[in-house]
Amino acid sequence: MTITAEELVATIDELALAQRPVMVHASLRSFGMPVEGGADAVLDALLSRGCTVLVPSFTEPQFGVVPPTTMRPARNGIDYAVLDKATPRPQAAANYTVDCEVINSGMGVLPARLLARGKARRGRHPLNSFAAVGPQAAELVAAQTPTNVYGPVRTLADENGAILLLGVELNRMTALHLAEQDSGRRLPVRWARAADNRVIMVETGSCSEGFPRLEPWLRSLPRTARVSESRWSAYPAKETLAAAVAAMTADQSVTHCADAACLACRDSVAGGPIGPIPLG
Repeated sequence: MTITAEELVATIDELALAQRPVMVHASLRSFGMPVEGGADAVLDALLSRGCTVLVPSFTEPQFGVVPPTTMRPARNGIDYAVLDKATPRPQAAANYTVDCEVINSGMGVLPARLLARGKARRGRHPLNSFAAVGPQAAELVAAQTPTNVYGPVRTLADENGAILLLGVELNRMTALHLAEQDSGRRLPVRWARAADNRVIMVETGSCSEGFPRLEPWLRSLPRTARVSESRWSAYPAKETLAAAVAAMTADQSVTHCADAACLACRDSVAGGPIGPIPLG
């Protein structure tokens, strides 16, 4: 048995996603049986209903660089001493460009298949880009720059968009990093090379393993459905961000993960990097 395109389209309609921009996080394994056509079938089903599909297409392992000693802010979720002792990772043969087609394999098969489409658009952040395909793709990714990592997420919310979790939990909801920023935290910075080969600082996300602790504040928001064994949850982006911001503003520690020693969580909950941060 396989999951058909008709089943996918019916579920998209059940979740009231037609004609809307949708940020998708998916585990195809969660379906418990093959999807006829794989990840491309999921993309095609969404596009057939007029959706614009937005996904994270990050490249931090491929294009990140070791920070110069003069570009290391405190409380940045990283132990610089450990960093200096680590085995140097090979540097990319070229700098990031929107058409490089490179993607971190950890993003999953669906973002990789979206990026392979000729009509896909991609943001200009060298480490944490977003990619999109569909009627509003250009509008969504245009909001992203090296100094505005979550611009596409904010545009998604402003355009009545949704965040669709396919068999994954809140720890995969990248949009919640924007809620961290809007709650008053400064985002951690990492380092990449600009087009002119300068090393620049860019904002990225912190640890997300504690995001499921926001569930009590978000549980009333999503529409839900099932496709075979996969639970689909469609969260309204604007309302979800607002609820997460309210929860973090009331108690910043709410997003700390289960690891009490997590440096990324500790520094993020404390407010993020200290000092002037010249981005870009």
